[in-house]
Amino acid sequence: MTIAAVRTHPVSVPLHTPFVTALRTATTVESLLVEIVDDDGRSGFGESPQVWKVTGDSVAGARACVEEVLAPLLIGRDAADLAANCRAVHGAVVGNGGARAAVDTALHDLAAQRLGIPLVRLLGGTQLRVPTDVTLSAGDSAAAARVAEGFTVLKVKVGKSSPADEVHRIRRIREAAGPGVRIRLDANQGWTPREAVRAIGAMQDAALDLELVEQPVPMHDLEGLAWVTARVDVPILADESVFGLRDLVAVIHRRAADMVNVKLAKCGGLSIARTLLELAASHDIGTMVGSMMETQVGVGAAASLVSALGTTVVSDLDAAWWLASSPVTGGLRYDGAEVVLPDAPGLGVRL
Repeated sequence: MTIAAVRTHPVSVPLHTPFVTALRTATTVESLLVEIVDDDGRSGFGESPQVWKVTGDSVAGARACVEEVLAPLLIGRDAADLAANCRAVHGAVVGNGGARAAVDTALHDLAAQRLGIPLVRLLGGTQLRVPTDVTLSAGDSAAAARVAEGFTVLKVKVGKSSPADEVHRIRRIREAAGPGVRIRLDANQGWTPREAVRAIGAMQDAALDLELVEQPVPMHDLEGLAWVTARVDVPILADESVFGLRDLVAVIHRRAADMVNVKLAKCGGLSIARTLLELAASHDIGTMVGSMMETQVGVGAAASLVSALGTTVVSDLDAAWWLASSPVTGGLRYDGAEVVLPDAPGLGVRL
């Protein structure tokens, strides 16, 4: 059974609410869906989101990478040889994490479909329900509404206001959410090391009970990240500082963070994400799996990985929750604070 075709499908999906971070404001998801077809007519899907301010990947660039390099590499190869096909993809190009992730995920989806099992079972798991946090955009204070919808972990975007203003805002969110809800912050590189320590310290002094703080300083400032980690009691989570294995090794070597956020579009797909999670666990680094602003395809793959391997804290899988509609039929759905994966072969999606 061979790979007969590799197709690309650009999609643009509006969000029901603007998504605001210290890096950008998004009102749509711009993404590339990749479809790999075997000669029996089965299709596996993967996704490459456009994230100019984090990965630098675009729909046009990912499409060119897939169509000009990865598709010719794969067509005619044995569709059942998943490991070899993924190795070939990751050895074919430098960078292009989104394109590699889309093709890597589509190969996994196709393999699961050929076996007639959900992707989560191919990865070694069984559970079809995975808990997720929900994000409050920078400036958003809708904590009570999200808690009423069943969410118990709130990820609050910070970094656009002064540290003092952020402390006041988090205090209001804590009061609205109540003591039983976990609050985590994501600065998206928005603070200097000194600002981060000052803001986090003030929130500790105010007894706001933070679960963790994600990427407080610019991505390449590992010394600054380590400086913050050593000076606060709240766990520090590296996100944009870790794309691949070399980045994680550097974080471990410098003791720059307590935890790592693994994302398929950063690292290049499921096969590498699994290695990152295992490496982190072996060095007592906490783990989370996150998502960019993606559709049910990318989030479904990430949730399947979480179900199979587990993480040390609730993962960040709410991206598709923000969509006003879906570009695919089937796939995951949300039930309160849980991602519900379909009991269907692969990701259970089709165009």
